[in-house]
Amino acid sequence: MSSTLEIDNQNFTKKSLYDYQIADLNRIFDVLENAPDNYNLLYQLPTGGGKTVIFSEIVRRYIKKHRKKVVILTHRIELCKQTSKVLNGFGVNNKIINSKVKELPDQDQYECFVAMVETLNNRLNDEKLKLEDIGLVIIDEAHYNSFRKLFKFFDKCFILGVTATPLSSNIKLPMKDNYKELIVGDDIATLIKNGFLATAEMYNYDVSLNSLKIGINGDYTVKSSEALYTNAMMQGKLLYAYEELSKGKKTLIFNNGINTSKEVYYTFKRAGYDIRHLDNTCTKQERKDILKWFKNTPKGILTSVSILTTGFDEPSVESIILNRATRSLTLYFQMIGRGSRIHGDKSKFTVVDLGNNVVRFGPWNQPVDWQHIFKNPDFYLENLRNDEDIERDFVYVMPEVLRKRFKKSKDSNFDIKEEYKKVIRQGEKSMKAIENSIAQHSQMCIENSEDVFEARDLAKLLHEDICYRIKQYCYCIMNSTKNYKDWLLEEYTRKLRLSFNGKF
Repeated sequence: MSSTLEIDNQNFTKKSLYDYQIADLNRIFDVLENAPDNYNLLYQLPTGGGKTVIFSEIVRRYIKKHRKKVVILTHRIELCKQTSKVLNGFGVNNKIINSKVKELPDQDQYECFVAMVETLNNRLNDEKLKLEDIGLVIIDEAHYNSFRKLFKFFDKCFILGVTATPLSSNIKLPMKDNYKELIVGDDIATLIKNGFLATAEMYNYDVSLNSLKIGINGDYTVKSSEALYTNAMMQGKLLYAYEELSKGKKTLIFNNGINTSKEVYYTFKRAGYDIRHLDNTCTKQERKDILKWFKNTPKGILTSVSILTTGFDEPSVESIILNRATRSLTLYFQMIGRGSRIHGDKSKFTVVDLGNNVVRFGPWNQPVDWQHIFKNPDFYLENLRNDEDIERDFVYVMPEVLRKRFKKSKDSNFDIKEEYKKVIRQGEKSMKAIENSIAQHSQMCIENSEDVFEARDLAKLLHEDICYRIKQYCYCIMNSTKNYKDWLLEEYTRKLRLSFNGKF
């Protein structure tokens, strides 16, 4: 890890560029030096890879070499402040154009302007503000479409878009229409291998998403998500998943909808956990206080809506819970990326998926062909797996933490589909497969318990496995009605509890 630059000042202490950042920076400059002045280039680097540091050094070099000014566009005020702070560290004299800035009589005193999209768009359209001598425009989080309206004001400038996911947030407005070329940085697996990102330990729970509706933006609607994720069963599943895999860890829970997040807050509060809720209706001060509390609370739990996917950086996060489903690849990477920063001796973090997202998009650290997605976004989106197929193919794997509770049992696996075929071949009723499954679960609980009370407690821990087996059995007999599955779950649980009587 070598560095080209080390700066030390009161706002930003001693920042150095790593080898991979320098290599990408040089690739970007090659294009910048050889392309026409009005060329649009897109650069991809995963969340946590240091995009702000890279483009701040680009700004410093560009101003020094070309003697022209730079504009950096962001879509959130937090990103404006963070970017300005990093630029200060690189010795770049910059000014934030926020809602308070109506005119720029002092623009000669600055080399770089950091602006909110909406604010700058309003000022330029009102002709109250004219930016002069701009040569380079950098767009942070370039996959958002709000930036497009500003392109017309900078049609003679070199535009550099920067994003972790070069896939437009609007399926009807592909990024290839606005950018001529894509430069892809190191992938997540490489950044993990080289010690720049933490490893994600991923767990996914079987969730039925049949009730979710897809809206005009191509993602699941808030209304249908709230109906599913606020119900008692899903809240119970979330609490169970937290206690099984994330208990005692600093945890961030992502939801689709304010009501869901509030319901999560009440569920965890009732269970005695230290939790806060944050959404975009919170005041600036409330938000500041909550984030400060989260930073300073080792076992803190923060439940939120998508407000923390960008412009939020808390490296001490140890667990991410996706308490929602999404069809947005960008959102998937952004949510998990909030836990991927290296921090102290933290080298790994937990991801708990309650929305079939890992199966839909693949593991967070698997290679992604961004060039192909950039050039063929329609092909990618049309081939996303549908929820029915995902649910059919889901295979329950008992988490290691739970497996330890059944360590005296040689095997916790049971293939209900194979069992169903076997009993049918033997001329028995299909329900015999369920009875054999109950017998195997009963044996597991008895082998690992001292008394009937402990066995009953262990039986509760098998809830996920039981639900999975029932769903697979229902596929076999082609009866997937909710009433039947609910009845079967009740019967299964009752018979399992009764099976412990007289065994101790």
